[in-house]
Amino acid sequence: MRPNPDTDEQPTHSQSVKAQLRLREMILAGELPSGSRIAELTLVDKLGVSRTPIRTALMKLGQEGLLEALNNGGYAVRTFTEHDVSDAIELRGTLEGLAVRLAAERGYSPELLAQAKTCLDQIDQFLSTDSLNDEAFSAYVAHNERFHALLAQMTGSALLQRELERVIGLPFASPSSFVIGQANSAKARDMLIIAQDQHRQVLAAIEQREGARAEAIMREHCRMAQRNLNEAMRSPDLHPMTSVRLIRRKT
Repeated sequence: MRPNPDTDEQPTHSQSVKAQLRLREMILAGELPSGSRIAELTLVDKLGVSRTPIRTALMKLGQEGLLEALNNGGYAVRTFTEHDVSDAIELRGTLEGLAVRLAAERGYSPELLAQAKTCLDQIDQFLSTDSLNDEAFSAYVAHNERFHALLAQMTGSALLQRELERVIGLPFASPSSFVIGQANSAKARDMLIIAQDQHRQVLAAIEQREGARAEAIMREHCRMAQRNLNEAMRSPDLHPMTSVRLIRRKT
C-alpha cells in the first residue's frame, strides 16, 4: 500500500535512517541533480515512506552538507566534487586523530570513557547476529554517531569540538555517511566489525595514554570510511558512469 503523505503517524528511527541511506545513494548516483529542488511527494512515492521520515532525512542530509536549505523552503542538492568528498573525510580523520591524541595526552574524563565503552558494548549486541536488519543497522548508526561525539567531548576542548561539528557538515564527512548498498551488502557486517575493533583500540590507546597510537588508529579508521565510500561509488548497482557521478558543474 502506498503511504499517505499527509499521515501524522510517528515513523520509526529505522524508517528515517533508511530514507537517509537511500537519499545519499541517489545523490551519489546523480539521480538527484545538483541544484535541483527536492520534491517531497516524489520521494514519498519513490522510497515508499511517509513525509515525516523523509523530512527528517532531508534535515540530516542538510546538516551533513549534502543539501542546502532554500530561502523559500525545502532543500536542493549542493554542488561538490569527488575531490571535495575525499578532502572532507581526510580532514575529519585529521581532526578526530588530533582529538583522541589530546584526550590521551592531556587526560580524559573517566565518566566519558565509561560511556564510550558502554556505547561499544551496545554496538557489539547489534553485531552479534549473522546479518543486520534495518532496525539493527539503524541502531548501529545512532550508537556510532554517539561514540564519535563522546570522543570529541573527551578532548575537553570546546574549540576542537566546534571544528569537528563543522567538518561533519561537509559532504560525506559524517562518521555515519553510509549508503543503502553498504547497509544491505554481504560485507556490511564484516566492515562494521573491523570498525568496531578500531573503536576499541582507540579507547585502549587513550586509556593507556598512548597519544600517537590513538591518533594513528583514528586516522586509519577514517581512511577505511574513504575506501568504503569509494567502493560504494563504483558499485554496479549505481549509475554506470562511475568516474563522473559525483562531479557537479557549477552554474
